[in-house]
Amino acid sequence: MKTRFILCFLMLFRSFALLAENYPYRSDVLWMTEPDHPDWIYHTGEQAEIEVRLYLYGMPQDGVKVDYELADDLMPADSHGSVTLRNGRGIIKAGTMKKPGFRDCRLTAHLQGKTYRHHIKVGFSPERIRPYTQKPDDFETFWEENMKEAAAFPLSYTMSPVKELCTEKADCYLVKLQLNRKGQAIYGYLFRPKGATSKSCPVVLCPPGAGIKTIKNPLRHAFYAEQGFIRFEFEIHGLNPTWSEEMFQEISRAFNGAENGYLTYGLDNRDNYYMRRVYLACIRCIDFLTALPEWDGKNVIVQGASQGGALALVTAALDKRVTLCAASHPALSDMAAYRAGRADGYPHFSKIKGMDTPEKRKTMAYYDVINFTRQITVPTFLTWGFNDNTCPPTTSYAVYNTLACPKETLITPVNEHWTSDTTEHAILEWIEKNLQ
Repeated sequence: MKTRFILCFLMLFRSFALLAENYPYRSDVLWMTEPDHPDWIYHTGEQAEIEVRLYLYGMPQDGVKVDYELADDLMPADSHGSVTLRNGRGIIKAGTMKKPGFRDCRLTAHLQGKTYRHHIKVGFSPERIRPYTQKPDDFETFWEENMKEAAAFPLSYTMSPVKELCTEKADCYLVKLQLNRKGQAIYGYLFRPKGATSKSCPVVLCPPGAGIKTIKNPLRHAFYAEQGFIRFEFEIHGLNPTWSEEMFQEISRAFNGAENGYLTYGLDNRDNYYMRRVYLACIRCIDFLTALPEWDGKNVIVQGASQGGALALVTAALDKRVTLCAASHPALSDMAAYRAGRADGYPHFSKIKGMDTPEKRKTMAYYDVINFTRQITVPTFLTWGFNDNTCPPTTSYAVYNTLACPKETLITPVNEHWTSDTTEHAILEWIEKNLQ
């Protein structure tokens, strides 16, 4: 297993802007938390200690009481305590775990009449985490039949130039891709190197993160096209990304609440679940990309984060044309793990009323990333952080530990639910290194 660690302190001083969730930009208060193992990882049974520092205006705070609670990853607190900082520092004994997993130390302090919170997770033998989710006996048959049905619909799409998103080295197009005879479609932005010739470009499919939202910053990944790749970033709901953000927000408020969110829609039946069409849409996107005359005829890459990371892994498992997969903190992973008393994957059905039923759990298994991960054979790159409470490290390790293909990680412990631009470029470097 190839593993690279980016430690929180190096990242902190390199760029405050990239650590927005951990260290708020222009905040007067700064938390520093340092486990006594520099990689934040312990063996089960080892005792962990965490040094806590708190700064106001860059000055260490002396005599401040820091309250803390300790819990397993995403679980309720099982112990509480406090430490008074001396010379701006304090030591918290975070204990240990008997089983592989993560412990979360949640911190609270009061300064100048305001409350400040922070947290840090440390791992215990995480390389031994195994998924709870089991594969249905007819899993492969179910998806083979669905893909065969979807493939019967002929490829149909439109491409319209988007001049305002073109760069000196890349052209941008708005694509509308038809999915089926029901008239359903998806939209996305395709970036292509200027002057690309026939059979010259690897293609990259980038599915979106969760939510009903526009593609906010299409140019963030324009560097793919500027370095010779065709990249297609799409949305999954059939909504035109050129619509205003306010319109997307209205649609989301109307149709994506906790009680009626798309990730819960149709969960009682595997054939009616909302994500069935989404998973098949990813395959249709590969149809589209490999039909482009500029595709080099060899390299098909899937890359995404969160829900997009999940969809990248799903696509790599289902479509044998995929040659590389890169996923960041994948969602939809080990979603029923709450039944084992540990962190479950986003969207955390355990926290949504009415979701824990035999019918819904049965459907979950057909859509859980874990069951797709078991089928991936192409080289795969995963990156995740420990402090992520959306896609917790417990489920990211469950995914990684299940992969039987050539694999590599970039573990960034300090990260919550985000990746830095440096990590985004590291993903492209890995892709370039592994091209056919």
